[in-house]
Order: sequence, then structure tokens, then C-alpha cells
Amino acid sequence: MVALLSARSRITVFPLEGLRVAYTTQSSDSRGLGDVAIVGLIDRGTATGDHLWRLAASMYTNPPTSQTQARWILTQCTRARTVKAPSYRDLTDTRWTGDLTREFPLDGLFANHAILRTGRLTIE
Repeated sequence: MVALLSARSRITVFPLEGLRVAYTTQSSDSRGLGDVAIVGLIDRGTATGDHLWRLAASMYTNPPTSQTQARWILTQCTRARTVKAPSYRDLTDTRWTGDLTREFPLDGLFANHAILRTGRLTIE
């Protein structure tokens, strides 16, 4: 999946192992459940959403499944949104553009998400 999306929503920005990550949600239908997690790197340079997946894989001694990696990424995002550390920023009603290169359907709801999309985000 390759998608270029633009929207306005709440974004949580946080540092993660030398990367700057942005997390927001979208809804897959009109109910507005926020069941699609959008996670992107906002670093300038060559970092891509694939860096998140490799980072997640590096957190385990045995090779993890894609489900495990996706859950690790979502855990970091929901933790960042819950914890109000000084280096974390919660931006309300913020316009963003995402160059999303990966879509991963979870095998069940995790952190209230059914789908994880990753890539790069630009915050306006």
C-alpha cells in the first residue's frame, strides 16, 4: 500500500530511540472510532516507516512476527499519548500529510486499533 493522505487531527509527537515519531488516528467508517493508527517518522533525512519495523524487531531476542512488531509500535504510541513527559508533544487540531508506505491489518483489536499504517509524516 502506498498512500498520500492529508488530514487535520490530534497528533502526539515523541522521541523513540533517536527517531521522532508522530502518531494519530483515522476512522475506517463514519462511526469515528479511530480504529486506524497512523504512525510516521517526522525526521528530516532518510528515515522511513520501515525504520519503525526494524526497531520493533530489534527489541526481541527471537525473531518476532509482524503482529508482534505492530503491537510493539502501537504500544509505544499509546504510551506516549498517555505519559505526559516533557519531550512529548500533544498537538490538537493539526494539519498533516502522510506518505504511508505500509498498511498492516492486525489479527484483532489492539489498543483500539484494527489497522496500522506507517510511513513518513509532515506536520504543517
